[in-house]
Amino acid sequence: MAGYGRGGRGAALFKLLEEPPRAPGAQARESETSAETGQQRSSPPQPGHVPTGRGQHLAQLYQQMQQAKPGEAGAAPQASPSRPAGRGLAALGAAGAAPFGRGIAALGQQPVSRPGATPSPPRLSDSPPQESQVQKVTPHHGQGDDQTAGVTQQMGKMTVGANGHISPPGRNGHVSPQEGKKTPEYSAGVTHMKPKPEPGTAGKPFQAAANYIRIQVPDHAIWQYHVSYDPPIDNRRLCIRLLYEHSEVIGRVRAFDGAILYLPKDLGNKVTTFKSIRRSDEREITVKVQQTRTLESKDCVQLFNIIFRRVLKILDMKQVGRHYYIPGRSVPIPQHKLEVWPGYIVAVQEYSGGLMLHTDASHKVLSNETVLEQMRELYRRNKNTFKEECTRHIVGTIVMTRYNNRTYRVDDIAWDKNPMSTFQYHNSEEMTFADYYRKTYEKEITDMGQPLLISRPKKSEQREQQKRGGGLEVICLIPELACTTGLSDDMRADFRVMKDLATHTRITPEKRHQVMLQYLDSIRSNPDALAELTNWGIRLDNDILPVNARQLPMEKIFAGNNVSFMAGPQADWGRDLGRARVLTPVNLNHWMVIATKRDSSKAQEFLNTMSKVCPQMGIKCEMPMTFELQDDKTQSYISLIRDRINPQLQLVIAIFPTSRDDRYSAFKKLCCVEAPVPSQAIIARTIGQPQKLRSVTQKIALQINCKLGGDLWHLDIPLKGLMTVGIDVFHDPSRSGRSIGAVIASMNKVMTRWYSRCCFQDPHQELIDGLKMCLTAALKKYHDVNHELPGKIIIFRDGVGDGQLAVVAEYEQAQFTSCFAQFGADYMPKLSIVVVQKRINTRIFGVLQGSRMDNPPPGVVVDHTITRRDWYDFFLVSQHVRQGTVSPTHYVVVYDTSTLKPDHMQRLAYKLTHMYYNWPGTVRVPAPCQYAHKLAYLVGQSLHKEPSLELSDRLFYL
Repeated sequence: MAGYGRGGRGAALFKLLEEPPRAPGAQARESETSAETGQQRSSPPQPGHVPTGRGQHLAQLYQQMQQAKPGEAGAAPQASPSRPAGRGLAALGAAGAAPFGRGIAALGQQPVSRPGATPSPPRLSDSPPQESQVQKVTPHHGQGDDQTAGVTQQMGKMTVGANGHISPPGRNGHVSPQEGKKTPEYSAGVTHMKPKPEPGTAGKPFQAAANYIRIQVPDHAIWQYHVSYDPPIDNRRLCIRLLYEHSEVIGRVRAFDGAILYLPKDLGNKVTTFKSIRRSDEREITVKVQQTRTLESKDCVQLFNIIFRRVLKILDMKQVGRHYYIPGRSVPIPQHKLEVWPGYIVAVQEYSGGLMLHTDASHKVLSNETVLEQMRELYRRNKNTFKEECTRHIVGTIVMTRYNNRTYRVDDIAWDKNPMSTFQYHNSEEMTFADYYRKTYEKEITDMGQPLLISRPKKSEQREQQKRGGGLEVICLIPELACTTGLSDDMRADFRVMKDLATHTRITPEKRHQVMLQYLDSIRSNPDALAELTNWGIRLDNDILPVNARQLPMEKIFAGNNVSFMAGPQADWGRDLGRARVLTPVNLNHWMVIATKRDSSKAQEFLNTMSKVCPQMGIKCEMPMTFELQDDKTQSYISLIRDRINPQLQLVIAIFPTSRDDRYSAFKKLCCVEAPVPSQAIIARTIGQPQKLRSVTQKIALQINCKLGGDLWHLDIPLKGLMTVGIDVFHDPSRSGRSIGAVIASMNKVMTRWYSRCCFQDPHQELIDGLKMCLTAALKKYHDVNHELPGKIIIFRDGVGDGQLAVVAEYEQAQFTSCFAQFGADYMPKLSIVVVQKRINTRIFGVLQGSRMDNPPPGVVVDHTITRRDWYDFFLVSQHVRQGTVSPTHYVVVYDTSTLKPDHMQRLAYKLTHMYYNWPGTVRVPAPCQYAHKLAYLVGQSLHKEPSLELSDRLFYL
């Protein structure tokens, strides 16, 4: 039963009358809602107790109850006949009751659901058939599609590595529930949600193009049928074969998954019946084809996606993960034991400008080493910690089995199993893994002592297994037959590897444009591929989509001593900053430097350079305490620092001879958790080149000034009473899915001071609970600093994919809004939630003379044609790249009660990309998002504990 009044405030307040008085903020006797079920625990008010007024009226009733004598407790208070003019929430809070948020009763009674939630789409007949399921433990099997779940499942999934890819997120190329359907409409349960506004006008026009190709589809409808069998048949392959025996009736242009049939023609009858013979037992099977609905072209996005994936298969491309690649054009990189497969990203979706094919060049990096060879190398390096090193390097990675070109995530390593272990085959036969791979794939396994890699099914697949009544099935992989994909952290840290890879993967805009034209030419030159499209009436434009973009004005940077300069056409002011003073310097008076004996000369040169560059920035730099270690053991560093830390110490600098994660983690854990003090780690090689020493030292000095609480520069941000918040999530695969959420909030008008908090999420726990606590702490800190609360709050939410936009718009905003009630009933600031997506496949090109493509300059924004049809969103190119193609950032305003126009929101987002103090230039995302990413990564990768609150008002994680 819903509450009374808007959002059920009456029911919630009436429930309060039945409780004893308690102080504001005190814990209620029983939670209003259940986080697991979303149902309200307290019973709704009875008809005889329906409140006649609003908040103030109920406050009067409450006061009368408090004044009643003990013997008159059963007497019902008399309601005042007059209707109060005010809300009465403040009066109710003053009476001793904790204020309730808006809509808490209704939110507790009915769970928030995602708009347009539908079951997973069916697989079509051209998809690879799924292997027979093996009970409990399987060597491998196909990967199923996600299914839409309730709000608790969705919030649980929200902390799983979310990505912003436009391409269909279904595994093995199958379309997910969100892909192939229009973006969810705004739900009726979301208040203050604005319709999609008109495009902005700020800035100068800029001629651009985007990697989208318009699709012309037929005006006639497409018919959908449901196919059933009598007697029922579970074998998908057999279902397809029995239906396709009647191709003279249904035609050869069709799409069928074993249950749902799509045809470009009407069969004429509502129900069509066929008779087929099952060959295995010569039994007659009745095939019933029943028309379910007629689809318009705009409702067939899912079908169009599958048709284009068929085209890729016709072009002899191999599916690896979500995308398709051309193994025959692989480029070997033998010096690093890698190879690169070129391929395409293809997805059909309806945008503001109509139905379009989103296409881009893709590259899959594969290792020529098997996982077993990597294990042997780890064993050779360190036998004592072999298992721990294997877990750290292998668990959480994506591996590919070349015998079927499928990818799997490694969730665990089964040290107690090997290829001679047995499992129960689908015919109840006991079989070893070695025999299985010999029989099925003709693969001979040479090492019978190697452990097995465990890949657990996704949550949706686990639910399906439970519905079938079976136990949890896991996939067991042989390390000898699997190779890693992508790049490890060690590879990313290796400059030579990244440089050699960039030659093949970072292609220029003109080259990327040519790849897309080659894709179109390959379709037109292949009769089968062209027929696949023309049979369905699909036609493609001859080139990518031209777009009218805008370039936002160049920003002015303000440094110390009232010095200002323009950001420049490439949005890089490092040279100007080197000649200016920092905005707020923090003098170095008490600090210490630790280095090994062999690095003592480098440390001395570094200190000499620091004494020269710091005064030029306006920073006074006293000579530090220096300590020389005889070895580079981690314990030697930690013991010395622990002995020398004192309350006057401002900074600890440790110069390490090499990069080692364990040593760095121990150093940071000591300085950020156990004995909080700003710290700086430096690799000796970084300060070992004399020709680069001054430039490197200058950057280190700027970083140190930030860690001590200083400011470097600021921009003109005209909005008053504004607090911007950045949220990001780090997922730690080595700790059983534990996630870390980081919240960064601005503390002043010019966005130079930040407050940092983080929270942990264990499995089966909602991350939003911790994020609410962090936001509440940030609001309290803002009040302490400014003696007032912010009137506008803009949250930039990173780490959210397309599938969770509606969840953020509905569920998260309600939770964030509930924080405001803790600061008084009258405090209702303007709130905007902007999802920031940087892992996208959209590319925006600048069109030069002669139709040549180049990278657009920083500040180019596109807010029409290629944006979502129903969401308020825009694309912004904020940074300049010297190699490859620049990637825009996608901003989706999922909730907005502010009065900011699209121009203002876009300008603010662009300004904040200038405020990341670790780089004198613009970055891809607003500074609070980048700070949140740095904090979450440090905590998740090194600290594994919450940092000390003494450092929360400093950028100690840079």
